[in-house]
Amino acid sequence: MHDRIALLAFVTVAAVLEQVYFSMQVIWARRRFKISPPNTSGHPCFERVFRAQLNCSEYFPLFVSVLWIAGYFFHEGAAAACGLFYLYMRYEYFHGYAASAEQRLKPMYISATLIWILIGLSLVGLMEHFIFMCFGVHIKEGLGWKFF
Repeated sequence: MHDRIALLAFVTVAAVLEQVYFSMQVIWARRRFKISPPNTSGHPCFERVFRAQLNCSEYFPLFVSVLWIAGYFFHEGAAAACGLFYLYMRYEYFHGYAASAEQRLKPMYISATLIWILIGLSLVGLMEHFIFMCFGVHIKEGLGWKFF
């Protein structure tokens, strides 16, 4: 079982560490711009860092959920690869947003596309699972997808 989820677990730990990094950036921006909690407004640079971290946190549960479903029911390697690329794009998004609101757009669109890809892989994997459970037919094998 561990062999089947090790890549997913690695990507999940990397995602948690990325969230910690984003949170630390907010703490450092608070200190730099002298913005005490619970205040969330002040210097525009702080506001962009704070908003970038908040946006990344909002997508985190979606990402982790579809990462694991796609990895378990479709293919661990494909899901992990999408997951690592997603984490890189969220890193680019965070730093782009911290620099200026416009610089967040390209990484935002790419990371949203990766979420949709993971959703698609999840649905295909689940459909294949339920078709097998109901009819005893492996769709992937019928299509020659032996590597999945």
